[in-house]
Amino acid sequence: MKLSLGPVQYYWSREDLQEFYRQVAEMPVDIVYLGETVCSKRRLFRHDDWLETARMLRDAGKEVVLSTMALLEAESELKTMRRICANGEFPVEANDMAAVQLMSAAGLPFTVGPTVNVYNAATLKVLAEAGLIRWVPPVELDRKTLAAILEEVPQDVETEVFAWGRMPLAMSARCYTARAYNLPKDDCQYRCLDHADGLTLRTREGEPFLALNGIQTQSALTCNLLSEVGVMRQLGVDVLRISPQARHTAHIVRSFADALRGKDQHPDMERFMPVGGCNGYWREKAGMRYSQS
Repeated sequence: MKLSLGPVQYYWSREDLQEFYRQVAEMPVDIVYLGETVCSKRRLFRHDDWLETARMLRDAGKEVVLSTMALLEAESELKTMRRICANGEFPVEANDMAAVQLMSAAGLPFTVGPTVNVYNAATLKVLAEAGLIRWVPPVELDRKTLAAILEEVPQDVETEVFAWGRMPLAMSARCYTARAYNLPKDDCQYRCLDHADGLTLRTREGEPFLALNGIQTQSALTCNLLSEVGVMRQLGVDVLRISPQARHTAHIVRSFADALRGKDQHPDMERFMPVGGCNGYWREKAGMRYSQS
């Protein structure tokens, strides 16, 4: 099994991104996904910056994949997606069907992220015929459903599971972070920069419920499948994805790398989470639940 680092879901400063990926070059991850997947207004890191970072990571021995946005709302965003798909240097993770169409029409292999919503083997077969080489199941897919799909997974198609991070749940044309500050979307004042791991939304009882990340809604709780590494290996999962966070990413990567090496450990992973953990979807329970059985 391999380890991957998913695209940064949040809006970080240019300097923070540069420093983060300098650290990633030294982390024991095999695959790194790069690019803005949430909001086109996040322009502190531009296309050429992503390519420069991709080359640096490739030189460090990483497989680098460029990720496209999950929700396209303007011609300018389509233009950026076309540029990514036609980069000619790095493979692409398609996060919506428009990118799938572009890659397939060009005869290029591609990966699909969790927002493409693949729920069965029949869909996988259609995508494999179009050029799919790796897929990430939707975060709400449970282990039994995944096991059934993997029995029919097309040959040479890898499966990558979202194993750590605040889960991407939904996208909207509305910017929830701007709304939280009583600002219009077109004048959001880039408030996402103030929330390096998203803005936690709590219930009236004070329980963490969701995380607001611009136009993206996430789980407030962190999906943690570290204890499921052995199960996923038996199922035939090829790659485990860690979603980057503002702090502790290196510690999280090392914990998963140790688990892949068979090191018998039970680290306290909750100290690395913004507000707490969950694994309910994987265990066929409510997504916010955390279960040991």
